[in-house]
Amino acid sequence: MPRLRTFIGVDIGKAIRSRAVAFQETLGRLGVDVKWVEQENLHVTLLFLGEVDDRDIPGVCRVVAEETQKHAPFSMTIEGAGCFPTPRRPRVLWIGVGQGAEELAALHDGLEPPLLALGCYRREERKYKPHVTLGRVRSDRATDSLPAGLTKHAGWHGGETAVQELLVMSSELTAQGPVYAVLSRAKLG
Repeated sequence: MPRLRTFIGVDIGKAIRSRAVAFQETLGRLGVDVKWVEQENLHVTLLFLGEVDDRDIPGVCRVVAEETQKHAPFSMTIEGAGCFPTPRRPRVLWIGVGQGAEELAALHDGLEPPLLALGCYRREERKYKPHVTLGRVRSDRATDSLPAGLTKHAGWHGGETAVQELLVMSSELTAQGPVYAVLSRAKLG
């Protein structure tokens, strides 16, 4: 049975994506060895489902469509910068969500129970923190400059966008990096 690497995400819009790429270039000058996320792949992930049987995808899309109807569209700002898990041992560089973070958390929390019931999702132990992954640190080489660089850019602001839909997406890992495909779109309330 074919399986699709699946997640539920939110588009950040063309203008914010362009600013995020410029910010990647700024952070790239810090000398940290990072695999940057390609511009077209920048998004906010609500839930990462992992490998899902293709026969379960329609159920996932139905759950997302039903849950989004319970939530009104809202505005979201992309701002600030940080890393996971810590500045001393960075693995993921990200930009955050300011306005709209509570609405994203409510969508996340509303989607978890029905997706758990479908058997298509395993709850993560860490609390959901909406963000856009900019890149993944590949080595510990020259990460000493990162904490100061992130502190310097903590007030970075990427802009505001309207969130009107959620995307159910798949990602295929290729030698060139992930290739994303939209499986369905679910309009908010």
